[in-house]
Amino acid sequence: MKKKKDILFACQFFYPEYISSAQLPFDTAKALKAAGYSVDVLCGYPREYLDGSGIPVRETVEGIHIQRLKYIQMDRSGFLGRIVNYFSFTFMVLLNLPRFKNYRAVVVYSNPPVLPWIVSWAKALFGTKLVFVAYDLYPEVATVTQTLGEGNPICRLMNHINRCICRRADRIVALSSEMKTYILNHRNYPENAVKVIPNWYADHGPITGKRADNPFREVTKGRFTVSYFGNMGTMQDMQTILQAVRELKDEDVFFLFAGHGNKMETLKQTVQAEGIENIAVYPFLHGQDFQDALEISDCALVTLVPGATGLCVPSKTYSYMMQGIPLLAVMDEGDIVWDIEAGAGRWVRNGEGGLLAQYIREMKADPQSLQQMRLTCRRLYETKYTEEICTKQYISLFRELLGQA
Repeated sequence: MKKKKDILFACQFFYPEYISSAQLPFDTAKALKAAGYSVDVLCGYPREYLDGSGIPVRETVEGIHIQRLKYIQMDRSGFLGRIVNYFSFTFMVLLNLPRFKNYRAVVVYSNPPVLPWIVSWAKALFGTKLVFVAYDLYPEVATVTQTLGEGNPICRLMNHINRCICRRADRIVALSSEMKTYILNHRNYPENAVKVIPNWYADHGPITGKRADNPFREVTKGRFTVSYFGNMGTMQDMQTILQAVRELKDEDVFFLFAGHGNKMETLKQTVQAEGIENIAVYPFLHGQDFQDALEISDCALVTLVPGATGLCVPSKTYSYMMQGIPLLAVMDEGDIVWDIEAGAGRWVRNGEGGLLAQYIREMKADPQSLQQMRLTCRRLYETKYTEEICTKQYISLFRELLGQA
């Protein structure tokens, strides 16, 4: 009998795409490969987050064998486009399901939300061990934001998928302690099989301010800079942030926004209509552009809409903490807020735009306190959120499941 390989990753986005949901699985796969496991990947062909032209359908990168599936990719800014993309990619994985029998374990991510259901069949059909990484919890993400009603057929389908996953998954990875609590309270799943492993960001070192040719210096003109990077979509409370922007529009503060999402265009239109001049809005930044933007940031915003804490985690948080950038959180209580209460920044609840503006003023007026926040952010990053610390937890998880490589 042919010996099975160790681990197959099933995810829509992967190397060389630049978003966190592509980079994090790649980092995990590299760590598991370095630990001695054989690792293959079944992922989508790049288009949205990288020009895929010239990228091979199959290649081996750092000993990891990657197969990229071509599927229908529409503009995902609208609901229909996202649904078509999700189901198109999931269908292509379904066509490849027989190959899952060649692996001892499979790792599947919660995006797209139907994918874990299809992949879980490998457990039922072939006895393949299943590790489910919950970046987002569905259908709650849709119901909290009122994108879908609880009685919607899609929500009923997602509840069925959740029951299937909980019957079949050998481990569920939650990104935060509050996500683990939510899973235990709302899913029929044993506590000892839910592992909290946060996301991370590669260490580029804390802010030095030495890059003199940083192009964002001309944009901000030396003003105290409040930054927001990443998704501006249904899960983000942009309204509270916009309240603070309005209140500070005539003060010596600059707002730097960059990212994507269905609320980004509304933000740009509001800024233009109201003549707010101390703000710049860019598309998604990555590579050196993103590092340059981090470099000139005095503090950085993270946000979730009310009721969303425990359903997802803002991934850009870890890049801010890596650089030692104090956090400004607009959300319910959770792990990020507890880091902030340890001295990493300031926290307001949703709707408290005036208080957010006041905290920005206080941070600007007290450089000594701001510097202490920077040091705390960096210390928390070094002790909790480095790539090495977090990927070691995945290695430990697979040693429990598969034994020593």
